[in-house]
This record gives sequence, C-alpha cells and structure tokens, in this order.
Amino acid sequence: MELLKWYQKEQRDLPWRRSRDPYHIWVSEIMLQQTRVDTVIPYFNRFVDRFPSLQELAAAPEDEVLKHWEGLGYYSRARNLQTAVREVVEKYGSQVPSGKKEISGLKGVGPYTAGAILSIAYNQPEPAVDGNVMRVLSRYFCLEDDIARPSTRISMEGLAQELIPAGEAADFNQALMELGAMVCTPKSPTCSECPVTAMCLGRQQGREKELPLKTKAKKARPVFRFAALVEGTGANAGKVLVRQRPDTGLLAKMWELPHIEVADADEWEIMSTGKAKLEEAALEDGVRLRVTEQVVGEAQHIFTHLVWNIRVLAATATEETYVADRTSYAWVGPEQFESYVWPNVFRKLLTEYFIHAINE
Repeated sequence: MELLKWYQKEQRDLPWRRSRDPYHIWVSEIMLQQTRVDTVIPYFNRFVDRFPSLQELAAAPEDEVLKHWEGLGYYSRARNLQTAVREVVEKYGSQVPSGKKEISGLKGVGPYTAGAILSIAYNQPEPAVDGNVMRVLSRYFCLEDDIARPSTRISMEGLAQELIPAGEAADFNQALMELGAMVCTPKSPTCSECPVTAMCLGRQQGREKELPLKTKAKKARPVFRFAALVEGTGANAGKVLVRQRPDTGLLAKMWELPHIEVADADEWEIMSTGKAKLEEAALEDGVRLRVTEQVVGEAQHIFTHLVWNIRVLAATATEETYVADRTSYAWVGPEQFESYVWPNVFRKLLTEYFIHAINE
C-alpha cells in the first residue's frame, strides 16, 4: 500500500512514536487535543520524565500534575487523565486496558483517544478518526457530509475501520493522521507530494481545497474583566495578593489576581465601575481592598468559547496579616512564584510585574 510505504519513509520522529507504551501514547493523545505537535513535544518529554509510569502519575499530588501541564491549557485534560490513570492502577492492575469497552469507560477517553491507544499500542483494528483523518477521507472519497456533525464522525469511523489492512492498524492510523498533518493540510494541500493523489476523487474533481464541508463554529464571546494588582507592604513588600479559584469549573484550583466580570465593554471603560466591583467582590471573601483607577496592565486570554479582556488596576489591602490567613488567598513574591499553578494570562502579567519590579 502506497500510504504505508510513504509513512514508513516520511514519518516525523516524535517522542511518543519511539515505543508502543500505551501509557505514553495515552499521554500524548490527551496533550495533542487542540494543541499543536511542536508545542506538545517539550511538555510531553518533561511530563513523562517526571511521571514515567502510571503508578507515579496516580500517586502524584494534583497540584504537581497541573504544574507540569502549565502552559498547555485546557487543564481539565490533566485532571481527567490523572483520574483515569488512578482507575487503571486500582481496577486494572496498572495495565492500560486493551478492551474497547474498558478503555472507553475511562474519564476523558473518547472514541478517538480509545481508537488511537488500541490501534497504536495494541495494533487492534480500531479507527482513530480526528480532524486530520476526516479531512483526508472527505477529500479522498469526495464526501460532502458536514464534518461538524457527530453523525459524520460515526460514519467516517466505520469507513476508516474498513480500510485498515490486516495487521497494520498502528501504522495505517498513524499514516492517515500524518498525511492530514503534513500533506493534506486544511488550506494548502500539497497534492504533488501525496502518495494517494492519483486515486483521490476530490483531487480528480478539483475540489481538494473546497473539502471537507464544515459549518462554522460560533465565535468566542468577548468578556470584560477588571483585576486588582494588590502590592504588599512591610513583611509582604515585594509580594502581590493572589487567590485560588474554586475546586470545580473553569481553571479549577489555579491561582490568579483577584478579578471580576463586568457586563460589557461600556462598563469596562469606566474605571469607577471596576474599582467598586472589585472592592465588593473581595469584601464578600472577607478581604478589604482599596482599588485605585490607575491602570497597570492589560491582557487577553482566549478560550474555545470565551475571550477574556482584562484590565488591571493598582490596589492595596488593609489588614494584610488577616488577608494572609484566608485559605483561598496568599501573598506571593518572585521566590514563591514557580510553586503555584497559574493560567497563562496571569503567569504572563505577574512575570512582567516581577521583572519590572526587580529592574527598578
């Protein structure tokens, strides 16, 4: 088969391809969800160096796992991975299940991830259909089904499974993914380099750039937030006040500057609105802040469905010793900074703040 010959010759040297360890393959597939390969490589290497086995990941404190995930985003992936790994250790004797029902029952393991682990690690003829594979199949067979629909994914899983050559599931599935990532790319497919271009119906009909068909996702909703940069004094000089997010929900358990959402961009432009709301929100936590209207920073953080626009106001806290006793608040300086887990936007803001403070 031309596709397999091409893959064996052209495949990228990726760290998770150097073994068939199902745990390593599992970690890589979770990291690669909504994240580019080049971004994932250093995170993968660092993660498996610290947690080289299921047992070590299962036994690790969640904060340490999140710290090694910091910067990749979508932190529920890390939490779900650790939860699932603990189940494998307890229920399956630390052996990643090789049965479709068992592996699909693990938290955070959907049809694609299950198929990838079963086919790559265990060479089982299970489809692993991601966006790259759906694009390749849509063009190769000139399919007009909307790939945003779940029914299309299901039908393509059936089609992909029929195509798997006997005994070649691992290489075939990876070859399809590699073809989509390197040749059959979304906007500019290099058909001249494709090993199956002669048989591609989309290419024959001149529709390779038109396919696949996909309804547009909704635009991310802009959200406007004020944050308080609270500088410490006395024993807390050189430190800033941060708080920990709740145990559940978006960015759970991560640390951040105190911040609040305002209704819209008009309110965002009014400093007095941010000042008053920040003070009110902190008071509900038992923390008294004095927020000024001095803007000391601005930042943006993009989620899949939201865009946070953040304006940072200078502030001070009264009763600093009392504030430090609040379980969800802490005074953090540059020495303690790396021991906390931060969303990227607050990591960037605070890194810039500490660098500026040190250089003053």
